[in-house]
Amino acid sequence: MRIGTIGSGVIVQSILNGVAATEGISCEAVYSRSREKGCALAEKYGVQKVYTKLEDLMRDEAIDFIYVASPNSLHYGQVKMALEYGKNVICEKPFTPSVEKARELVELARNKSLYLIDAVPTGFLPNLQVLKEQLPAIGRLRLVMCNYSQYSSRYDLLKEGRVTNVFSPEFAGGCLQDINFYNVYFNVYLFGKPCSAVYYPNIYPGLVDTSGVLMMQYDGFVSSNSGAKDTWGVNFIQIEGEAGYIYGRDGSNGLTEIRVVTKQGEMVYNLQDHPDRWLYEVRAIARMVAEDDYEDCCRRQEVMLDVVDTIESSRKAAGIYFSDEKR
Repeated sequence: MRIGTIGSGVIVQSILNGVAATEGISCEAVYSRSREKGCALAEKYGVQKVYTKLEDLMRDEAIDFIYVASPNSLHYGQVKMALEYGKNVICEKPFTPSVEKARELVELARNKSLYLIDAVPTGFLPNLQVLKEQLPAIGRLRLVMCNYSQYSSRYDLLKEGRVTNVFSPEFAGGCLQDINFYNVYFNVYLFGKPCSAVYYPNIYPGLVDTSGVLMMQYDGFVSSNSGAKDTWGVNFIQIEGEAGYIYGRDGSNGLTEIRVVTKQGEMVYNLQDHPDRWLYEVRAIARMVAEDDYEDCCRRQEVMLDVVDTIESSRKAAGIYFSDEKR
């Protein structure tokens, strides 16, 4: 795998750390609208080429994968462009804020036999697989609770009157599209698409949600998902059944420890020996491609489509629309 990255933020740097520690994958080029930022990123990670025009990145024949880590509203155009140039794509959450456009991208990738892989660390965490295997131990499910609170420094800027991408309707920002996305992905990955979902947001006047709770109804149980970029809190997941419960430390995007508690006692699991969750993502994707496991890629696409569909419908029902959407 020879990748080219779009973006120069923290996530791209985390991915490049994972690339440096993983065999079979290298970064050949970075793209940034700012040459200064692009050159600084390239120098830090030993990348040879810097592009400030997307077309130049796409035309680079040394690159077979594009990693998209731009603002949400730019994903659709950049992913589509990469696929049309014959590049495989790894895209940060979500593919797009619109399930219709997300389906279009998936169909385009499949028609061209190209990989289109979601870059959601949650789905690649080894402890998530442990948790899934332990679900039968707690019996019939009744309640799921997920909390992911991460106070954002950009929220302070917002209160000062400065609107950054993460809180901008123009860039498809908001908490449900960001922090709470991991909770929704966690649920859909394990339990499938919910029967219904209702979102109760805290909306910053004239903009988007800064926190909120998404209630997801399943057949026989309900899942409560809290996400916040304007509060501090303890991040965790808890799945409660009639025979016990499973507790995950550090939330749906961490799962640094899994505790399974039943009448028979308590078991603690942890297969994650590295603090960088993006490393698991990069290694899993490199392995998927090396083994040509296109079926796994397609399975993950179906999860992503259900997540995007659930979020889009509940977001709009709560009155949150982005700049390019009609009410």
